[in-house]
Amino acid sequence: MAHLLNVESVTVVHAARTILDSLSLGLDDGDRIGVVGRNGDGKSTLMRVMARAQEPDAGRVTHTRGVRVAMLTQNDTLAEDRDVRHVVTGDVPDHVWAADPKIRDVFTGLLGGLDAGGVGGLGALVGHLSGGQRRRVALAAILARDDEVLLLDEPTNHLDVEGIAWLAEHLRGRWTPDRGGLLVITHDRWFLDAVAERTWEVHDGVVDSFDGGYAAYVLARAERARIASVTEERRQNLLRKELAWLRRGAPARTSKPRFRLDAASALIADEPPPRDGVALNRMATARLGKDVIDLEDVTLTVGSGTARTELLRDVTWRIGPGDRIGIVGVNGSGKTSLVRLMLGGISPAAGRVRRGTTVRPALLSQDMRELDEVADLKVGEAVEKVRGSVRIGDRDVTAGQLLERLGFTRERVWTPVGDLSGGERRRLQLLRLLMGEPNVLVLDEPTNDLDTDTLTAVEDTLDGWPGTLLVISHDRYLLERVCDRQVALLGDGRVRDLPGGVEQYLDLRRALLQEGTTGGGGAPAAGDDAGFGDLSTGPSAGEVRAARKDMARIERQLSRLAEAEQRLHTELAEKATDHEAVLRLDARLRQLRTEREALEEEWLSSAEIVG
Repeated sequence: MAHLLNVESVTVVHAARTILDSLSLGLDDGDRIGVVGRNGDGKSTLMRVMARAQEPDAGRVTHTRGVRVAMLTQNDTLAEDRDVRHVVTGDVPDHVWAADPKIRDVFTGLLGGLDAGGVGGLGALVGHLSGGQRRRVALAAILARDDEVLLLDEPTNHLDVEGIAWLAEHLRGRWTPDRGGLLVITHDRWFLDAVAERTWEVHDGVVDSFDGGYAAYVLARAERARIASVTEERRQNLLRKELAWLRRGAPARTSKPRFRLDAASALIADEPPPRDGVALNRMATARLGKDVIDLEDVTLTVGSGTARTELLRDVTWRIGPGDRIGIVGVNGSGKTSLVRLMLGGISPAAGRVRRGTTVRPALLSQDMRELDEVADLKVGEAVEKVRGSVRIGDRDVTAGQLLERLGFTRERVWTPVGDLSGGERRRLQLLRLLMGEPNVLVLDEPTNDLDTDTLTAVEDTLDGWPGTLLVISHDRYLLERVCDRQVALLGDGRVRDLPGGVEQYLDLRRALLQEGTTGGGGAPAAGDDAGFGDLSTGPSAGEVRAARKDMARIERQLSRLAEAEQRLHTELAEKATDHEAVLRLDARLRQLRTEREALEEEWLSSAEIVG
């Protein structure tokens, strides 16, 4: 395995703070590394140093002779007067790059939104593009090249769910295990799992390396924390014994405690589920009442004249107390407009929107302009200005406790709001919303500017929140973690349920593209089993209770069948030389397996009703 670049004893200091401390590491041919860490801990600094775009204060960085390194930064450096085609392909003639399947794949995967009507769209000047479009162009320009080392800083920013899935597949398919090195900084945990084979955690000036993607990193970190706590407990015990000896003389000989190293899965064996859905629903019903938000035959349009676009057409949807719904969709399909409609920010062209009398909504918007009015206040003051404490779950939580839970140290609590980083401002924005005690919370792209540790803390806070939750996000991990259901807007005027989650959404999008349609195509044909008209239809509360009882009964039967199968296996081993007994036992075993498969099918049917 060839060595591509090396970092030796590198130190970087910024404003009397050590960002990287005598760091040594390297990138080899075949490495696929994801980088995680808290905001401000030095992830981007590490990448710039590795690319030799920033000189370290001490140490050195070496690249193998002739190796080509490409880096995507978070800052936009594209030339304003160049068109998209030139930025991505340079001076290469159209017939040359168009014959390259790799470049065609990049154009299709990233620039379809710029080129909806043909290659003419590639003539748009960069200066006329939105921030999200410019980001896609910059990423496309990197991927269209043939560099051995690829360094990507937050490449999933401004990409939707479909774009992130395409990027993960492109990177996996393009860089074979023995060709090139990939280093990617991202807060998208699904993307880390899909792409990375090793994970670097940057913290306190050092880098810890873990095998595998995000899931493996979390398990390994939890195991390290457990070992560290056991070691500290042992040290404290020794100190107490030493102190007792100093007071009363040598103690009697005692046996040493023994500690067992459990498998990583044992770390979470006794961990309760993230939230008690039944209890939270009961609390939400008490706070919200029966009616929350109802859309009845709603049609929503934006624009006027020839620019008029129909986002929703005759949609009926009932959102109940305690519902936790994730919303995905192509850009421009109307996700933000849908939630604004629900909260009363805009009115429908037809139909009506009913909101319960007890509804107290709050919206976490993509911009953070509401923090401008408290920019001169300290963080703690900005939170206490809303409320001093809030009830989450079954207990009261103070503003200080919530600040600590969301990663604000004591020093940062006294920092002026205007001096906070983007991630800190996002955390403060969410915290102030929660302190207002809304019972309907809408989060519009809440993961922007947040690191993985902060995302985990946000998810933990939302676990105990009993109200109705609507989340618009491209972060698949977040949607699956905090939501119990997902719906999709494909641009055809309908809202589609996604029992299969984001994977089903991607399948629908692929099917539309294969049929030659786009996200803005016409309504689906009657009988299309992927869509639905009335989202309020579904099992009643009585049917759900009956299904839960059936599931419990079936689980008991499956447990008895498993015990019977185990006894038969034991008996088969004991009577292996008795031909007739083996035939009889084998027939009984096949019968038990048939019964088990039938029960499992019945259990799955009941589980679909429960949801």
